[in-house]
Amino acid sequence: MKRILLTLLVAVVLIGAAVLAWGLWPTSTREIDASAFDLEDPELIADGEYLMHASDCVACHAPKAADSFTGGLPIATPIGAIYSTNITPDKDTGIGDYSLNDFDRALRHGIRPDGATIYPAMPWPAYARMTDHDIAALYAYFMHGVAPMQAENRAPDIAWPMNMRWPLAFWRKAFGPGADAVFDPSRFDDDVVARGAYLVEGPGHCGTCHTPRAATLQEVALDDRGDGFLAGGAAVDGYIPYNLRGDEGSGLGLWSEEDIARTLSTARNAHAAVIGPPMQDVVAHSLQYLTPEDITAIARYLKTLSPAGDQAARFTPGDTATASALARGETSSRGGEVFLDSCAACHFSAGTGTTDAIPGLAGNPTVLTEDPSSLIRLILTGDTLPRTEERPNTLGMPRFDWRLDDDEVAEVLTFIRTGWGNDAPEVTAEEVAEVRAHLKDDTETADQR
Repeated sequence: MKRILLTLLVAVVLIGAAVLAWGLWPTSTREIDASAFDLEDPELIADGEYLMHASDCVACHAPKAADSFTGGLPIATPIGAIYSTNITPDKDTGIGDYSLNDFDRALRHGIRPDGATIYPAMPWPAYARMTDHDIAALYAYFMHGVAPMQAENRAPDIAWPMNMRWPLAFWRKAFGPGADAVFDPSRFDDDVVARGAYLVEGPGHCGTCHTPRAATLQEVALDDRGDGFLAGGAAVDGYIPYNLRGDEGSGLGLWSEEDIARTLSTARNAHAAVIGPPMQDVVAHSLQYLTPEDITAIARYLKTLSPAGDQAARFTPGDTATASALARGETSSRGGEVFLDSCAACHFSAGTGTTDAIPGLAGNPTVLTEDPSSLIRLILTGDTLPRTEERPNTLGMPRFDWRLDDDEVAEVLTFIRTGWGNDAPEVTAEEVAEVRAHLKDDTETADQR
C-alpha cells in the first residue's frame, strides 16, 4: 500500500510539474517582418487611424479626450477593476519603446514585452485574427500619428493573491486563440460577407461583449463556427449586450440589412435605438467612422447568423389588442396606467414611436432581452442618443427614478414586455430594487474617484 501511495504521489508531482512548466514556458509567436512596411508612410498611418476607429481604441484608452490615448478608464471584472493603459508613444509611461513585434505580441497574443500576460479585458483574443498589414498600420499610427503624452498607468484594484499575473499565462494558453489565429477569408463564398466577418470577429471585437462566457470567463465561441457566438453577453456597466443572431424578437431576425447598417452608423434606425453608454460609445467613437461599404459588410454578415434558438422571449407581429385598448383609454393593470401616463405621449399607444427618433416597443430586441437590467436602468436614469455626423441631434428620454417606485417600474416594464405581440419574462420589483441599489453604489464610487 505504501508503494502504491508513493507511486501516486510521484505521479501527481510529475504531472503538476509538467503543467507548471507548460504554463510558465515562454510562448513563441511568429514575428512580423518589419522591413516589409514603411512605418512612416502617410498612407499606412492613415490606414492605422481608420483601424483605430474600427478597433474602438478610443472608448477604453481615450475616455477623456478623443486624441489623448492615455488610458485610465476603470473596467469592471469579477475580481476587481482593471484600468486601461497609456498607449501613446511616450517612452516612460506609454509604448514608445515597443518594437513592431512587441506591439504585435501585446495586441494579438496578450503578452507584454516583459512576458507577462495581459488581462483579456483588452480584447486580444479577437485582435488575434487581425492581419499583419493591419497590425503594422496600427503600430505606424500610434507611433507616428499620436502625440506622446506622459501619464502613469494605474495598477488594478485587485487584492492579493488574485492580482498575481503568472496564473494568467495558464488561462491564455488554455482558452486563448492559437499563436497564429489570423482570420481566414476562404471560409466564405461572398467577399462582402468575409469582410464583415473579419471586422466583427477581429478589430471590431463584437464577441467580447455580445458572446456569452463560460464559468472560466472565456467567450464560448470566437467566431460563427460556434453556436453561442454573438448570442448575447453579460452586463457591461449595467447594460445587457443583446443577441445579434437571427432570432425573431430577441435577436436581429426581424431587422433588415438596412436596419442593422443604420443602427451601426447612427445609433438608431426607423424603429429602434441603441441605449446605454457602452454601445453608444462604440457608435460615437468607432462605427460612425467606418465606410458605408464596411458598415454594409458587417450588416450583411450579421444577417447570415442563424438563430441562437434558446431565447426566452418571442415576438408575434400583428397584435393590435394592446394598441386598441390603450387608444380607448382602457387598462387592466397598473403597468398600463403608468404607460398611458408616462410613456404613450412619445411611444404612442401603438408602441411604434417615431421614425429615426423615438424607438418602437413592439418587437424591439432591447425590450425582449431576457435580462431586463438595461430597461430598468433606462427607466430609472433616462438616456440620450449620441451625436453622429449623420444624425447630429441628440434625443433624450427623461429619468423616472424620482417619480416611479420599484413596483411601478416593474409593472410598466412587464406591460411593455407583454404587449403588442411581445412575449418576454415579467419584471419583478426585486429586480428593480437591485438595479436601483447598484446605481447608488456606482454614484458613490464615481464621487470617491
